[in-house]
Parts: sequence; structure tokens; C-alpha cells
Amino acid sequence: MARRKSAEPQVNLIDAFTEFSRNKNIDRATLMGVLEEVFRTMIRKEYGSDENFEIIVNVDKGDIQGFREREVVEDFELEDEMRQIPLSEALTIDPDYEVGDDLAEEINFFSFGRKIVQTAKQTLTQKIRDLEKAATIAQYEDMVGTVIIGEIYQVWRNEILVSHEGTELVLPKGEQIPKDRFRKGDTIRAVITDVQTKNGNPRIIISRAAPLFLEKLFEQEVPEIHDGLINIRGIVREPGERAKVAVESYDDRVDPVGACVGMKGSRIHGIVRELRNENIDVISFTTNDQLYIQRALSPAKITRIDINEGDRAAEVFLNPDQISLAIGKNGLNIKLASKLCNYQIDVYRETDGEEEDIDLDQFTDEIDQWILEEFNRIGCDTAKDVLELSMEELVRRTDLDVETLENVLAVLNAEFEEDEGDA
Repeated sequence: MARRKSAEPQVNLIDAFTEFSRNKNIDRATLMGVLEEVFRTMIRKEYGSDENFEIIVNVDKGDIQGFREREVVEDFELEDEMRQIPLSEALTIDPDYEVGDDLAEEINFFSFGRKIVQTAKQTLTQKIRDLEKAATIAQYEDMVGTVIIGEIYQVWRNEILVSHEGTELVLPKGEQIPKDRFRKGDTIRAVITDVQTKNGNPRIIISRAAPLFLEKLFEQEVPEIHDGLINIRGIVREPGERAKVAVESYDDRVDPVGACVGMKGSRIHGIVRELRNENIDVISFTTNDQLYIQRALSPAKITRIDINEGDRAAEVFLNPDQISLAIGKNGLNIKLASKLCNYQIDVYRETDGEEEDIDLDQFTDEIDQWILEEFNRIGCDTAKDVLELSMEELVRRTDLDVETLENVLAVLNAEFEEDEGDA
């Protein structure tokens, strides 16, 4: 079938699409399909139909050609101008045409009306945007769980916008470490946790507070985890404050805790710095619940544990000097241990049947440190030292007001009443 070429220049848009497809990983078939559909839409608007038209997308040459195919008929037999061309007209194109031949005449897209061309341009622009959004979503869905390094370009009150390879990522306030302080232009490391769509646009969520971020940092710093010799069985975090990581080894020759910490803490120090000096406890996982709880409450030393497996509850008994260690600052140690072991853990003071005295240092979770220091100043180091003094004597010897002293005495008395109840 002979083809008649137009002398007019063709619409050269493929270059932009080819570059776009390379940047956004859009496959060749999708690219060609989009272009063909756009130009077929132009043809339908101009001619009413595209049934006998052929579109050729030449990615290598960087152009698009359209051909209108018609059958050569005798002049007096012309019935359908869309699909037929009279012989007299065909002979002006090529004197070798005969009745029954198929003639393919190249279309000059520039001859189309301005409105049609403008509509096509808008359609192409929208197709580019849609393809870009779809490609971005597909790319980052495959990257969920991956740690990225990006550059901060906008710091807002409730979120930080991060640029990663030309794509905008979002770090919400709730996914930041409370101690994080970033400014525009800073480099940031975070893990991709979710890919959403908001108002038709991709919204890629990253996090520094998620346990997954800590897990991925361990994978990067500890080759044995990356290689599968050590498995992370559980992670709980209070971002920027404390974390507990349970690990186990599939090789008896590899100490999972030692491998994660590294020689003189070499491996874990980098993770701690990245997490704004978050205190990380690495423990060895075990299926023995009692031993697991004991390890989770480290560094406190436990004397005994009573477990109710049905209620997932554990009563932990410790010597008085270990209580504060088990509870931890602001109750974080026991809170994280409970989450890690999936047990409701309650701590109790172990007694030998006689009423024991308690060092004031054990009350740091309930009484402010400066108040305890005031008692130490007047020679009161234990709870009984304070309780043996009258209110008048305490007021006279300390700089504390009556209300503060009453609150302190209530806390100290409650401790001894609890011991009597346990007995």
C-alpha cells in the first residue's frame, strides 16, 4: 500500500515523553499507547472517526505520523469520502494508482483547528501528570520499609517536607523524634512507612519514630542481621528516650547481643547518635516467659516472678534497691518491658517478714530530686528518718512548706502500708 507523505513538518513531541519515561521508569509500550490515544482523539474531533487511520509512533526518530487509508474507486462510484478516494484525485498523487488500490495519505496535524490542537496539548499535559503520579506511587510502594536519605526543603509546624530524588516526602510531627531539630537544607535519614493518595496526588510518609526505622538501622549496622544469621524478634520504642530490642541467633557460634552492640559498642553507637542518644537495651530472645521478662527488665535484678499466662500478667518481686531500676525514668523501663513481652508487669518490693527501711533515692519517680536533696541536707537518708520527725521539726529544719511535706509523708507512709498489705 502506497503512502503519500505530507510536505509539512510533523508534530515532534516524542522527545519530551522519552525523557520523561526514562526518569519515571515508564515502559515503552505505555508511552507509545498514550501518544497514540491522544492523537487518535485529535483525529476523531477533526474527521468524526479514526477507524481508517493509522498512527505510527517512532521513538527512535522522535516523531509521530498519522496516515488516512482510503480505497481508490471510479469517480462515479464514490459513496463514502471517508473511506474512498476517486481515481482522478488518486492519479494526481501518483499516476500508477488503479481502481481497487489502497492509498495511505499522511495527515498534517498542523492543519487541524487551533481548538483541537490546544485540547490535544492539554490532554498530553494531563496524561504526563497522571503517568508521573502513577509511576511515583508504584516506585515508592516498592520502597516501603527502605531507609532513605533526603534533603529538607520546608519545615512546618506539623510536618517536614523532604526532597528525595526530586520527589516530595512527608515527615509528620508524630513520626519525628521529639529531640529532632531540623532546618531547611539539612540532610535527614528516615524509613518509608506508607504511600497514600491525597486529592489525587501521591503522599509518601516517612518516619524516624517507628520501630521499623530502628530495625532498618540495625540491619545496616550489623552484617549478621543483614545476612540472616541474627533475627530481630521484637522492638519497642519511646522515640528519643529508650528502646528495647530482642534478638536471637540462628548460629550457636554467634552471640546475638554481642554482635549487635559490637566491640566496645562500635556498632550501636552510630544508631544511638542517629536516634538522638536514645538508650537502647539489646536482649537475647527466649521462649521462656520468666526469663524473657527478667531480661526485659534489665538492668534490674529480680528475685522472683509469678506469672499468670491466661491473663498475660506477671508479678515481679525485687529488693528495694532494685525497684527504681525496674521502673525506670518516668516508668519507661517497665512500660517497654511490658510491651516487648506482651505481659502486664507489676513490681513489688521483696521483704523477709520484717519491716525494712527504704532509701530516699528509691522515690525519685514520685518525689522531685530537689526535695530529696533537702532531706539529705538535714541528715535524712531513708524513709524512716523522715517519718520519725514531727511536722514542726521538718518545717523548722528544711526549706519546704507544709503542703509539700504532707505530700511527701503520704508517699512514704503509703509504701510501708503496701508492704504490710502484701505480708
